[in-house]
Amino acid sequence: MNPKRIFIFLSVVVLVGVYAISRVWQPVIWSMLFFGPIILLGFFDLLQKRHAIRRNFPVLGNLRYLMEAIRPEIMQYFVETDIEGRPIDRIQRSLIYQRSKKAIDTEPFGTQLDVYASGYEWMEHSIYAHHIENDEAPRVLVGGPDCKQPYNASLLNISAMSFGALSKNAIMALNGGAKIGNFAHNTGEGGLSPYHLNPGGDLIWQVGTGYFGCRTKEGAFDPEIFQKKAVLENVKMIEIKLSQGAKPGHGGILPAGKNTEEIALMRGVEAHTDVISPPGHSAFDNPEGMMHFIKKLRDLSGGKPVGFKLCIGKKHEFIEICKAMRVTGISPDFIAIDGGEGGTGAAPVEFTNILGMPLRDGLAFAYDTLVGFGLKEHIKLIAAGKIFNGFQMSRAIALGADICNSARGMMLALGCIQSLKCNQNTCPVGVTTQDKSLMSGLNVEDKSVRVANYHSATVKSFRELLAASNIEKPENLNRTHINRRVSLTEVLKYDEIYPYTKEGSLI
Repeated sequence: MNPKRIFIFLSVVVLVGVYAISRVWQPVIWSMLFFGPIILLGFFDLLQKRHAIRRNFPVLGNLRYLMEAIRPEIMQYFVETDIEGRPIDRIQRSLIYQRSKKAIDTEPFGTQLDVYASGYEWMEHSIYAHHIENDEAPRVLVGGPDCKQPYNASLLNISAMSFGALSKNAIMALNGGAKIGNFAHNTGEGGLSPYHLNPGGDLIWQVGTGYFGCRTKEGAFDPEIFQKKAVLENVKMIEIKLSQGAKPGHGGILPAGKNTEEIALMRGVEAHTDVISPPGHSAFDNPEGMMHFIKKLRDLSGGKPVGFKLCIGKKHEFIEICKAMRVTGISPDFIAIDGGEGGTGAAPVEFTNILGMPLRDGLAFAYDTLVGFGLKEHIKLIAAGKIFNGFQMSRAIALGADICNSARGMMLALGCIQSLKCNQNTCPVGVTTQDKSLMSGLNVEDKSVRVANYHSATVKSFRELLAASNIEKPENLNRTHINRRVSLTEVLKYDEIYPYTKEGSLI
């Protein structure tokens, strides 16, 4: 029988039955508190025209949308194994939670990884392993010859996430953690906000294609506004965003639902509208122009380190940037390489899945190109893309990075549960939402400590791996220290997968 007719028949039976019985026994009318909403829902389903499944299967059809809504949670908690979860598996998530809470982070009963599967990677330990000293972790000085205010950076920092994409509580907790742990917090392209500045942590101010926080009414770069903010003590470095791994070749996206009056005022845009940054910069349109823009920002900021961030796309374009450095004599103080595997930002599916070079390939290429042009000496490389633990830091540094950034790792330390609602303004833990009732659940003081704990424990694990391998300093790590299984019977070192380029060979 047709489901529609069944529903109408049952509704009539219930209504007639309730009416008839209530004539004898009045309390039965209270049953309509249960049956009434169901009947109303069913008739609404019959009358609406947007969803065929609800129209054809009144009431029951709604179960399809309910199950779809909770599918990520069902998969995460009941279906996926500890090593299958995407984008971040449960082993990595649990490790971050444990380290942020200073809980036990050891693993019982051996690895769950298949060590004979293609893609398995490991470092080689030494019989001459040594203990790490209890002194402060090593740091990296960022700033070339033209930099007047070099910055002594931590090995691990917070990658770019804007106020707007993240709630004000999340921003304050991240910056508070950076203050406690003495590491840097990248603002993301949304610009500087009071929530970045008030906790007092070190900041890397990212200037994107929309020039938010330093733009004219027409959306162009405004040097006067930039200068006023760039000289602030909290701002330690300036980063020009060319592209990001989540959506390379596409401007940043702030959905209308997250674009509040406050955020719109800070960005200089209209509130409650979708804010999509231009895909490219208007302040320059070629590599040499970009070098002069770098110099301009360095001068306006009082000589602070200035660099740029990109996800590697067309290799010849990065090569042209290196050529422009040699032609103009102007070089960035750092280059941040983002992986094409995506990040925290909302992005079109095709851009997330199939555009941009993955981190390891992009990082190795950038390092080798800089070395080939004789430019690496004064330029620090920052790696960002699924860096959550000490080994992932080791791998990135072995490939050529000097510093590592983490975005999703820091979000998990804040309490993110990977509900995959970052772009819907409904984040259940108050991290990626502008809903005041949701963000109020994120306690800034508690989460600041957790971010600092996670940072400290991760850097410590990295140093312990170096000590186990008898490597004295991070800069001594190289590609020969990382092994990758490419088949059951063949293992290659990273210098065989990514052969080094000779110094100056590309000049």
